[in-house]
Amino acid sequence: MLPREFLRENAEQLLERFPERFAGSGLESYGGLDRQRRDTVTRLEAKRRRRNEISAVKGKPSPEVLAEMKGLKEEIRALEEEVEKQDHELDRAENRIPNVPHASVPRGADESQNRMERSWGTPPSFDFEPRPHWELGPALGILDFERGAKLAGSRLTVLRGAGARLSRALENFMLDLQTREHGYLEVFPPVLTNADCLMGTGQLPKFEDDLFKTREGLYLISTAETPLTNLHREEILKVEDLPRRYTACTSCFRAEAGAAGRDTRGMVRQHQFEKVEIVALTEPEKSYVELDRLTGHAEEVLRRLELPYRVMSLCTGDLGFAAAKTYDLEVWLAGQKSYKEISSCSNCEAFQARRAQIRFRRAEGEKPEYVHTLNGSGLAIGRTLVAILENYQRKDGSVVVPEALRSYFGAAEIR
Repeated sequence: MLPREFLRENAEQLLERFPERFAGSGLESYGGLDRQRRDTVTRLEAKRRRRNEISAVKGKPSPEVLAEMKGLKEEIRALEEEVEKQDHELDRAENRIPNVPHASVPRGADESQNRMERSWGTPPSFDFEPRPHWELGPALGILDFERGAKLAGSRLTVLRGAGARLSRALENFMLDLQTREHGYLEVFPPVLTNADCLMGTGQLPKFEDDLFKTREGLYLISTAETPLTNLHREEILKVEDLPRRYTACTSCFRAEAGAAGRDTRGMVRQHQFEKVEIVALTEPEKSYVELDRLTGHAEEVLRRLELPYRVMSLCTGDLGFAAAKTYDLEVWLAGQKSYKEISSCSNCEAFQARRAQIRFRRAEGEKPEYVHTLNGSGLAIGRTLVAILENYQRKDGSVVVPEALRSYFGAAEIR
């Protein structure tokens, strides 16, 4: 959420500078709503002043004064109700307006204008035509798309035998790396969350169609970013306790309502998937150093697994709702001859903290400030499994297990 005073002063400029980000967000009508509310507040305050003036007069009031007091009481009640309604409308509008891009974010309308920052590794070469994972997995008996569909419909997969073991090995490898070497505290949060938490991190109200909701009004999480960031919702932290760094591996659930026709084959875009998330809360002046640190921790997973990747800086038109700056890590998939996103690492600055009321105090007695929140995938398990199958495949259909993973998996190959 952006501050009301900031929106009041900058709504028109934001629309002019970043139409690709703010057009259709409700920012166009924000100024009018705000002016209406301020006009109503001005009228309400005038009526209250008049009521106080009359109340201060000593002696028995005349019938005319009594009639005016009665009228003022009704007018004040009506204006208070109007202000309450307008406050609600402003709150709704503010909750739908995305974060302001950082000055370093490239300008562009869509993902075609994202900027490559760097790359690592060389895509493997083969003396045969490499196959996609949706052919390799079933042939090895480790991925079962048909039974996944039979159990629960499309975009769901059953992992069997070495497939399930490889997924579990990846989870343990990534968590050990983030906790033992990078200093994150492991958390095992609920995969159900309330609407307040989703409002805090920005999944609600804009992305409700992508969420699965229970009869009790709870939601299945689409990312562990939601519970991890909300661990400190409505708290004031001590500056000496920052940064807070958390990691979790959870199942994630996404309806993929806006992904019709995209990545319909295989495991790249699923309704249920596992993901290791890394989250940090820090002081504002340190958050961009923290973003580079967090992004490096996600990259290290790919380097240890020797999977070629590139780092993309998302442009203003492709930036996520809550993010001020995002780096996407895209891994090479040999069977599809393309790069696919495997991690997004974002600095949300104070946007989520303001929504979730996560603050810190620099010293006793000083006014609390909002922390900056950061998050990234470290990594998506299913997409990492896909990358291993496609990049480490052999001509006979077997798959080599990356050396860094062998102690977790218990073997050097899958046949």
